[in-house]
Formats: sequence, structure tokens, C-alpha cells
Amino acid sequence: MVSPGTITAAASKALAGRTIWRVEIAETAKLAWPMALTQLGQIAMMTTDLALIGRLGSQAVAAVGLAQLILFIGFVLGMGPVSAVAPLAAQAFGARNPRMVRRSLRVGLWAAVLLGIPVNLVQLWGEDILIAGGQAPDTAALAARYLASLAWSMIPAWCFIALRNFMGAVNRPEPALWITLVAIPLNGVLAYALIYGAFGLPRLDLLGAGLATTGVNVAMCIAAVWICYARRPFKKYRVLGRFWRPDWPLMRQLFAIGVPISGALMLEWGLFSSAALLVGWIGTAALAAHQIALQVATVLFMIPFGISLAATVRVGHAVGRRDPAAARRAGFAAIALGAVIMLVTTLVVIVLRNTVPLLFLGGDDAAGPETARLAGTLLLIGASFFVNDAIQGITAGALRGLNDTRMPMLYAAISFWLVGFSTAYTLAFPLGLGAVGIWIGFSLSVTIFAVLLVWRFHTQTRDGAQAA
Repeated sequence: MVSPGTITAAASKALAGRTIWRVEIAETAKLAWPMALTQLGQIAMMTTDLALIGRLGSQAVAAVGLAQLILFIGFVLGMGPVSAVAPLAAQAFGARNPRMVRRSLRVGLWAAVLLGIPVNLVQLWGEDILIAGGQAPDTAALAARYLASLAWSMIPAWCFIALRNFMGAVNRPEPALWITLVAIPLNGVLAYALIYGAFGLPRLDLLGAGLATTGVNVAMCIAAVWICYARRPFKKYRVLGRFWRPDWPLMRQLFAIGVPISGALMLEWGLFSSAALLVGWIGTAALAAHQIALQVATVLFMIPFGISLAATVRVGHAVGRRDPAAARRAGFAAIALGAVIMLVTTLVVIVLRNTVPLLFLGGDDAAGPETARLAGTLLLIGASFFVNDAIQGITAGALRGLNDTRMPMLYAAISFWLVGFSTAYTLAFPLGLGAVGIWIGFSLSVTIFAVLLVWRFHTQTRDGAQAA
């Protein structure tokens, strides 16, 4: 016979367990929302630039598209190492080691400079690269003009990411959001003035657009450095202390964690970029519908992306204080939070799938109805893709908190290319499903990637949590 005391103890234990999970989810949400809004702010600035450039004509838009292809490849190369600041600094924060927190940020800033110099120099040969790739000389020349003004924007952009990751690692991500909110209107006004020659400034068209972006990136970086150096609670870390001192062992660790992050991002981005080429073979309406649906997916992903950053921090904190059960709980709480939020958001998109595409189409576009119908179909197919994309992104963030980035890169190669690309191509062309087939390939690849990452996190945290 079970005694009343035993029943009471079991009930108390279950209640305590539920309380711990509720607290974990609440702390993750508190950390994630400013991170997600910061990312949405970045998207807002990019959208503003594209809208202003679009008034210069279709050739200018095409030139920017080509320029951003070169820019994005370079940007992703450095994105991994500066992203590795988050797990290193979070683990140090969890271990109550402020000196290591500072060192983690320092090597991230150094990595931004060391990688930025050669990447920026390559951009100066953008015209030759594009012409060698078969692009029209006029468009390549316009793209090179844009790239020339962006040549030194990469370093401050990476440095801002490193500083933002440091802020998040010490549980204070809000200043990065405030900086971004100020930067949005500043970027819009400066880009308008330099593109069209307003407010007494010269008309510089694409060169002005790039100069505005570079100037705003520099200002954001300076603001973040000042806040981290002079404002509490960041001031106590003395982020510029011994800044010029080499720290090669930690730099090697940063690259060991960060390079696979860049590799996984490049594999994923490569699939979506190649998919655009495949859709382009089908027709203009299909390509427009694909771009609309993909833009919606990009905006939606900013919410789980913020939760992913929070997962890295929360897991990293638990790893730093040597609490494997808390690390496992932090990861799965973030996954559950992101899945629920994305499920609700996806249901809204499904209901509005025939209305949302109209926001991206002009009323005088003869192909508009066909494009809107196809975009609505792709959004319907994307229902599982959106939720699973959130799960894979958040789980990848949790694994980064464990410094586990190599296997996720291998999983990305298997999921996106061995399965995703081959399925998308086969369904689109030999089986004749067109853009719908390509999006089915998307959904399958992301689903497999999500399953593999969740299994990886489960196996990496299971033994430690059981031992605890």
C-alpha cells in the first residue's frame, strides 16, 4: 500500500518539475524577444534599401542582386566565427569567469578584422568576377559601383554581431535592439539622400546606397562598442582591456566552432539559391511566386532565429556551470517554445495565403493573379516547412551552446543536397510538378535536418542529464 506521504512527495516533485519548465520557457522568451526584433530590424533596413533602389530601374535592382550574391558569400564566411562568440561567452558567464567572457568577445572582434580585410578586397574585383560568370558588362559595372561603396561595411557589421552576441551572453540583449531601432530611420534617410541627392548631398545612385549602408554599419558598431565599454552591466567586463594582446589558443577554438557554422549556413543558403535558378527555368510567374513565398518564410523565421540565439545562451550558461540537466532542459524548452509560436504563425499564414501575396504585387501586373495563386499554393506547402525550419534553427542554436557544430554541418550536407536538391529537381522536372515539386523538396530537406538535429541534441545531453 502506498502511503499518503509518498503520494504527496510525488505530487510535489511533479509540481516542482512543471515549475522549472515554466521558468525555463519564460526566461528563454525574455531573452529571445529583443533578439528576434533586432533581426526583424535588420530585415527592415534591407527592405528599405531595396525599395529605394527599385525606383532607379530594373537594371539597378538586377545589379544589386548580383552584388548581394558576392556580398552574401563573404558575409556567411565570417558569420560563423563571430557567432561562436555567443557559446564561448555564455559558457564563461555560466562559469562566473568574466575574464573569459572578455576574451571571447576580443577574439570575435579580431576574427571580424582578420577575415574582413581579404573578403573586402575581393569585393573590389566584383566587376571582373561577374563578367567572368557571364553577366552583362553594363549590369556588372553597376554592381561593382555598389560593391565599391560597401567594401568596408563587412567588418563593422561582423563586429556588431559579435558585440550583440556578447550582450546576449550576459543576459542583456536589449541595447542591440535599441541601436537597431535607431538605425532603421537613419538608414532610410541617409540612403534616400545619397541615392537621389536630397538635403544638399550629391546624387550618387547605387554608390550612395552602399555608402549609406556602410555609414550606418559603422555607427551601429561604434554605438555598441561605447555601450559595452561605458555602460553597466557591460562596463565591469572591461571589453577593451588588453585588446591588442594575442589570444591564439582561444582564436583556434573560436574558428573550430565557427567555421562549421559558416559551412552549414552556406549549404542551406546554396540550396535556396540553386532552387531560385531551378524555378527560373520554369517561368517568370513561378519565380515571382517563389520569391514572395520565400520572403514570407524569411520574415517568419526571424522569431525562431531569436529563440535560437537565446537557446545558445541558455544552454551555454548551463554548460558553464556544469549542469547537464539544465542544458538539456534549456534546449528542449526553446524547441517547444519555437514550435508552438511557429505553429500558430503558420496557421495564420495558411488562412491568409491568398491575401499575403497581393501585398508584394502591383495592381497593373497582368501576371499578378497567376503569381498570387501559385504563391498561395507554395505557402500552403510551406506549412510543414515553416514549423520544421523553426525546429532545426532552434536546435542548431542549442547545439552551438554545447560547442557542437561539426555534425550539424554534415547533417546539412545530407539533408539539403543529398536529399533536398535531388528531390526538388526530380519532382520539378522529370515528374513535372514545377515549383510545387521544388517546395516539396524544401520541406523534405528541412524536415530531415530537423529530425537529425533533435536526435543529435537528445543523444548529446541524455547521458549527462541521467547522471545528474
